[in-house]
Amino acid sequence: LAAAEETASAIRATGGRAIAVKADVSQAAGCEAMVAAAEKEYGKLTVLFNNAGISHADDDDAIATTEDVWDLTFAINVKGVFLGLRQVLPVMIRQGSGAVVNTASIAGLIATPGMPAYVASKHAVIGLTKVAAAEVGPLGIRVNAVCPGPIATRMIEDLAKQISPNNPGGVEERYTAGLPLRRYGTAEEVANVVLFLCSELAGNVTGARYA
Repeated sequence: LAAAEETASAIRATGGRAIAVKADVSQAAGCEAMVAAAEKEYGKLTVLFNNAGISHADDDDAIATTEDVWDLTFAINVKGVFLGLRQVLPVMIRQGSGAVVNTASIAGLIATPGMPAYVASKHAVIGLTKVAAAEVGPLGIRVNAVCPGPIATRMIEDLAKQISPNNPGGVEERYTAGLPLRRYGTAEEVANVVLFLCSELAGNVTGARYA
């Protein structure tokens, strides 16, 4: 909650409006409380960004990954998206408008050996995005997904340390060697794509996957 409040404070400092709400997205009660707080504060919901997600350190391979790791990954990465949609879409349907962006991953488009739970969960997010887009599109609501490649975040840093504890920088060199821009993306660059998808500039875009 402290990190969320720090972000909210930064937004307020620039003249915007923001509140911080603590919620476990894998639990219906948490999502319900989060949406209720947003409705109370702002009166309506124009955007939902389903961005919570994890990549577990013990998500090893299709044989070694345990049920606990699988269940936790799906609870946050997939169930969390589902519960967010289930809470927000009725509000947007009443309004007759709204935009949803779900965070998938490049791992939702291709196979990435060594992380079956994460890859499967992100494929599921893309499938859920397509279904929701088809269901609520006629009601004036758009649902899209972003599929980032390697992004310079704590998650990719932790993954590099897991793969190569003695030389995490070497992991970045190997990863970026196969990328067109030869570098990790940034969180700000992903945010800009999300802003586009939530804006009227993307008024005719739904059910899409932006890598």
